[in-house]
Amino acid sequence: MPRATSAQQVFENMPKAFLPDQAEGVNAIIQFELTGEGGGNWYATIAEGQLATASGTAANPNMTLTASAEDYLSIINGDLSAMAAFMGGKVRIKGDVNLAMKFQKMFRSPSDAG
Repeated sequence: MPRATSAQQVFENMPKAFLPDQAEGVNAIIQFELTGEGGGNWYATIAEGQLATASGTAANPNMTLTASAEDYLSIINGDLSAMAAFMGGKVRIKGDVNLAMKFQKMFRSPSDAG
């Protein structure tokens, strides 16, 4: 898969990389608040083994991830470890932190998604 060059591209392609078997039993809404150039608000809804994304703000997300658009793209492209970004304060999680750990495993890695 080519490197992601924008947050918009990441959210448009997210359903294609989704692994439904890794989301068994998960019904959740995850809000993404990306700051800086190329940032914005998007959310992912996971229900009944399916994932849908939309731009905007969800009313009652189970978890909110806040990061700069630049750092988020670095994580998506494999240039920055999600855990290192979280531990270094580049990514903030509000709400269900366990959901954040599960969410990472629900997608093919960029190198596998081609």
